[in-house]
Amino acid sequence: MPTRRDFLMQGAAATAGLTVTKRLYAATSEFQSLDARTASVQLAPEGYPKTEIWGYGGAMPGPQLRLQQGARLQRRFMNELPQASTVHWHGVRIDNAMDGVAGLTQPAVEPGQSFDYDFIAPDAGTYWYHAHNRSTEQVARGLYGALIVEESEPPDLDREEALILDDWLLDPETAQIEPDFTSRHDRSHAGRRGNFIATNGRYDLSLDVHQHERLRLRLVNAANARIFVLSLQGMEGWTVALDGMPLPRPEPLAEALILGPGQRADLIVDVTAHLVRLDDQEAASQVAF
Repeated sequence: MPTRRDFLMQGAAATAGLTVTKRLYAATSEFQSLDARTASVQLAPEGYPKTEIWGYGGAMPGPQLRLQQGARLQRRFMNELPQASTVHWHGVRIDNAMDGVAGLTQPAVEPGQSFDYDFIAPDAGTYWYHAHNRSTEQVARGLYGALIVEESEPPDLDREEALILDDWLLDPETAQIEPDFTSRHDRSHAGRRGNFIATNGRYDLSLDVHQHERLRLRLVNAANARIFVLSLQGMEGWTVALDGMPLPRPEPLAEALILGPGQRADLIVDVTAHLVRLDDQEAASQVAF
């Protein structure tokens, strides 16, 4: 992969309209709260009603959790939902007791109850946390967030961004989530596919970056069934990690990157243009830089 010295640091800035907010957490001796509750967010474009979602901290995605490799994460999960729920730390190597799989590693946390999650994150990488009781419904309602475990010696970058891709099945009139999560059609046709695509809960996400910056994009596919096909337009990029595990060497992203449900990918991107395009057979969305 080329070094940054190989690039001329010149050119105009690529303007954009949204800065992704990151919440940084350090491990402490006291449990910080991670509450799940209902909320209303502007998921569809302006002019449509707000969409009622279920979110950690009342947000969607939930707060970004970030810690150093080998550090301890402690969260007190507070369930303020109308259903029992748990939190699963997708991809992290931890004891079963902390894995958050209802009915297997712990009982589901009933409404009004809490559960303390306490574990060491042994591996650096891009992970995510999400509900793991009635997951088809609860994740589709917005119960997920990014979990970033930082390496002790990060690569030479200008910055990084976590992008959570998802699709939503919304009523086109009310912008509310379609409530049928037991559809025989969905179950016999590879899962529930949405009719609305969003990145970090935004249909029009844009990030403030400059040409010739070097970025790490941490990508997460939180969709139930949709396979995202991603390509870089006019930019050089390399895949450096898949599902939290670093590749033996960076792989040039010469063609499309395929990201299935639950998968993660880390890209290093040299910004020379303005678009990342998400394509599939039915829809296309763009993340503007």
